[in-house]
Amino acid sequence: MNEAPSSYRTTDLGADQGSDLGADLSVERSAERGTDGNGDGRAGPHRTRVPAPASDAASPLARPLDVSIVIPMFNEVENLRELVDRVGSALAPTRWRFELILVDDGSHDGSAALLRKLAEDNHWLHPVVLARNYGQSIALQAGFDRAQGRYVVTLDADLQNDPADIPALVERLERDPGIDVISGWRQNRQDKALSRRLPSVLANRLISRATGVHLHDYGCALKAYRREIIERLRLYGELHRFIPSLASEAGARIVEVPVRHHPRTRGTSKYGIDRTFRVVLDLVLVVFFLRYRQRPLHAFGGLGLWLLVPGGAILAYLLALKLLGQDIGGRPLLLSGVILVLIGAQLIVAGLTGELLIRLYHEGGRQPQYYTREAREPGAHEPGAREPGAREPGAREPGAHEPGAHEPGAHEADADEAGASEPREREVLVREPSQRGPMNGGASR
Repeated sequence: MNEAPSSYRTTDLGADQGSDLGADLSVERSAERGTDGNGDGRAGPHRTRVPAPASDAASPLARPLDVSIVIPMFNEVENLRELVDRVGSALAPTRWRFELILVDDGSHDGSAALLRKLAEDNHWLHPVVLARNYGQSIALQAGFDRAQGRYVVTLDADLQNDPADIPALVERLERDPGIDVISGWRQNRQDKALSRRLPSVLANRLISRATGVHLHDYGCALKAYRREIIERLRLYGELHRFIPSLASEAGARIVEVPVRHHPRTRGTSKYGIDRTFRVVLDLVLVVFFLRYRQRPLHAFGGLGLWLLVPGGAILAYLLALKLLGQDIGGRPLLLSGVILVLIGAQLIVAGLTGELLIRLYHEGGRQPQYYTREAREPGAHEPGAREPGAREPGAREPGAHEPGAHEPGAHEADADEAGASEPREREVLVREPSQRGPMNGGASR
């Protein structure tokens, strides 16, 4: 089996805690992506598997996890303890088995030590410490590689996203098999208007128009995914902002719902106005992938023809003048025609080279050209899912809460008092990938 090296180095903390959840340090990478034997079209790129110890295989706790919560963080030590407490309070009363994967992206404020201590007290907390600061996209990918749940939820570590919104998102995914991704929408965003909200509005409109995936809030970190969608994605650079677009290209059906948003009370923001320019460059990359990844000749060859045709016409015109006896050696038009023809020919050759490479990518690397959707009846549950209301052995009765857990409706009441009374049922259904026309690139990823 081929092995692909990881693009990051990690240190897993708290490996002796939560062994019942299969959180040991042995990692095994799958080097092939393709549909599994069930024919449901699930595929994943070089997934990191964390197998459960053999001694726990027969334990009731050895069942697959329901929810994996992935949170990247950088220098958020002031928020860590409350973040872990609030995630536990939001998920513990539910019927789901869950894990919290906190990815420390090279923090230097003592976050690793605190994560180790918190993991000793919470068996469902799985800290991952990256060897250096790689960026939010790589930190998310490190968490995705370790996620074991049927559903994967992401949010920021600054506590501006509310962990109490997680159960509603997961419940919606479990209830509606026609939805693969739920993207949060911070309608009542608690950020500065000029430096944060205005650039975000402009970026959201630009990204929506360019990619064909229309969302109000690409920047909201609170999102929920089916695991098979996450397995089809691979994040590089700073592509975390474009996960909905990449997921849509991979066949996901996306819904956008309002979520709560709180002002930052501790720590400092890691975002600035300079990221706007990087977003534009990343958008060029994403649009190219969405439109031309399956047909690079149409991109390079099309541009090449636009240059080759006028260049050829110029040279033909000059040739006619030469045949009529006129001197063309000193005309700038001659140099222009030659340059246009040469550049156009080079672009066409580049497109042909891209066609060969994309065939090697799919055939030599056995990467899937398309994905299929499992035909599920409305209300049907995925394999391993429990029926609504079912509880595992030892689970608390409905209404019973852990010490410190929020009472049902407490966050909703707080939100109403703060003026965040936006309708919770409002949502935006993104167009199906098959309706995007040229955005499909001829085939799904």
